[in-house]
Amino acid sequence: MSPAIKNIVFWVIMVATALVLYLVFKSSTAERPEDFTFTTFMTEVSHDEVKDVTIVGNEVTGHLRKDNRAFRTMIPSNYPDVYKNLQEKNVNVTIKDNSGNSWLAWLGNGLLPIIILVVFWIFFMRQMQSGGNKALSFGKSRARLLSSQQKKVTFKDVAGVDEAKEELHEIIDFLREPQKFQKLGGRIPKGVLLVGPPGTGKTLLARAIAGEANVPFFSISGSDFVEMFVGVGASRVRDLFEQGKKNAPCIIFIDEIDAVGRHRGAGLGGGHDEREQTLNALLVEMDGFESNEGVILIAATNRPDVLDPALLRPGRFDRRVVVPRPDVGGREGILRVHTKKIPLADDVDISILARGTPGFSGADLANLVNEAALLAARQNRKQVSMRDFEAAKDKVLMGAERKSMILSEEEKRNTAYHEAGHALVACMMPYADPIHKVTIIPRGMALGVTMQLPVDDKHTYTKDYLQSQIAIMMGGRVAEELFLNHITTGAGNDIEQATELARRMVCEFGMSDLGPLAFGKNQQEIFLGRDLATTRDFSEDTAIKIDHEVKKLVTTGYERAKDILSSNRDALIRIAEALLEREVLDASDVKLLVEGKPLPERVVPETPKPAVPETAQVVKPSPPSAVPGRERPAPA
Repeated sequence: MSPAIKNIVFWVIMVATALVLYLVFKSSTAERPEDFTFTTFMTEVSHDEVKDVTIVGNEVTGHLRKDNRAFRTMIPSNYPDVYKNLQEKNVNVTIKDNSGNSWLAWLGNGLLPIIILVVFWIFFMRQMQSGGNKALSFGKSRARLLSSQQKKVTFKDVAGVDEAKEELHEIIDFLREPQKFQKLGGRIPKGVLLVGPPGTGKTLLARAIAGEANVPFFSISGSDFVEMFVGVGASRVRDLFEQGKKNAPCIIFIDEIDAVGRHRGAGLGGGHDEREQTLNALLVEMDGFESNEGVILIAATNRPDVLDPALLRPGRFDRRVVVPRPDVGGREGILRVHTKKIPLADDVDISILARGTPGFSGADLANLVNEAALLAARQNRKQVSMRDFEAAKDKVLMGAERKSMILSEEEKRNTAYHEAGHALVACMMPYADPIHKVTIIPRGMALGVTMQLPVDDKHTYTKDYLQSQIAIMMGGRVAEELFLNHITTGAGNDIEQATELARRMVCEFGMSDLGPLAFGKNQQEIFLGRDLATTRDFSEDTAIKIDHEVKKLVTTGYERAKDILSSNRDALIRIAEALLEREVLDASDVKLLVEGKPLPERVVPETPKPAVPETAQVVKPSPPSAVPGRERPAPA
C-alpha cells in the first residue's frame, strides 16, 4: 500500500470515528424522556395534558402542557384511533419517516465495530514493526552495520594488548591487500576467536578493527540469535551470512558467542535443542559445502572451555587470540589512554599507579580513573591529584568507606587487634606480599581490612608463598585469642579461605605428603551450571588422608602465626593502639611500629557518624594470591 493511500485511509477512519463520537456524545447529552405506557399516554391525551408529539414509526415522543416534561411511548400499529384522539384534543402532531436516519443508525451500530477492529489492527501492526521487531521478520538477522558517521575507535585507543593487536593487524592487511598473501598461496583466515577474562578489552578490540578496516562491519550479540520460536536462531544465522556475502569482503563480529556455541549434547535439552540448531547452522555457514570467501568472523568470549570442539577447529576459527590481563607496561599504557582527557595535577605519576594496581584489567583501570575524577569533582577541584587516585584505588580494592556505621568500643578494639594480627604476621613472613594499608574503618562488607599488594605481577605461586598466606589468614584469630582472651565470628571468612586454599594445595596442586596427585574431578554441566558435583575418584582411606593433610596445613599456619605474635607482643599492641587512634595505617606506619619507632604527627580523623550497625557476619576480601587462578587477585 502506497503512502498516499495510507493517508487517505487514515483520514477516512479519523472522520468516521469523529462522527460516531459526535453521535454518541449528542445522544448522551440530549434530554432523556420519561417512558410512558400506552395506557398512561392515552389517559394524558384524554385529560388534555399532551402539548405535542412526534411519531416515528411506532415510537411516539412529546411534551406535556403542565411542566413541558418529555415523554416517550410505543403505539401499536393496528390502533388507528390514536390519531383521531390527538386531533380532537388539538395536539400538535409531527410525523417523520424513519428511513432518513437509517444510515446514521447503521453507522453507529454496524460501522463502529469495524472501525475499532481496523484501528486495532493498524496499531498492532505498527507495534510489531517498531524497533526492527517485525511480526513477519523473526528470521531476519539483527546484526547492526557500523556506519561511517559513527565515532570510530582505532588501535591508538587500545593499549596493553600489543600481541593481540599484532595478530589482528594482519587480518586488516589481508582485507586491504589480499594479493600480497594470495600470491604465496596463503588464504584469508575464516574466523578469529578473542579469548580472555572479563574487562580485558575484547569488544574494544573488535571496535578498533571496525575503525581500522575500510570494509563493512556487522556486529551482533550471541543472545540475539535465540528466540522463543523454533528455528528462528538458525534462520538468523543464514540471513546474517547472506548479508555478509552481499557485502564481501566484510567482517562479522559476534560478541559473547558462548550463548549459542556451547558444547552440544550437554544438559537436559536433548538432541533437538534450539541452541543446537543455531550452532549447527553457524558451523555450516562458517565452513560447509558453500564457501564464504571474503567473510571473516570475529567472536569474543570469556568461556572458551564451554565451546563446542567443532566450532574451534581450524577452518572455522583458525586463530585463537588471547587477550590477557595487562602487565605493568600495559597498565601504564591503558592509564595514559584513559587520562588523556582528564586534567591531572603535577604530582600524578602514571607509572607509580601502574605498579600499584597488579591484577587490574582494562575495565578496572577505566573505573579507577573515573572514580578519581568523580572524587575530585565532588570536592570542587579543577585537577585530579595523586591523592584522588589513591583514594579511588582503595575504594575499588577494599570497597567504599562506611564512616556512618557505628561500632562500640569493644568491637573497635576487637577489629584493631584482629587486623593488627594480620598485618604483623604479613610483615614477618618471608614469602608474603608487602603490606599496603591497614584500616579499621568499615569498608564494603568488612569491619576492617588488611590489604597487601605484590611487588610484581604473579603468574605462578610457590608452596612457601601459599603456606605464608594461610599463616596470615590465621593471624587475626590468633591475635584475638592471645590478647583479648576470646574469639569472634570476625575470623569466619579467614578460616573458610584458609581451608579452601589448603584443600586446593592437596587436591589440585599436589603440595602435600600424598604426592603429586590430583583428587576429585569437577563435573561441569554446560547448560546447568558449573561445579555441580565432584566425582569421587578416590577411596575412603584416601579421603581420610586428604582431610588429615588439609588440617595439617591449616594448623601449621595457625602455629606459625601464634609463634610470631607471641614473640612480638609489644609490636602487635603498638599496631593495634595506633589503629584505634588513627584508624588507617599505611605501609610506612606499620614498618615504624614494628621497629618500635614513633609515628609522624598526623591530623586525627573525625569520629564516624552514628548509624545502625550491621549484624551480618564479617566478610573480608581474600588476599591477592590466596586462591591461585582467581579472575583477579583481591587483597585481604
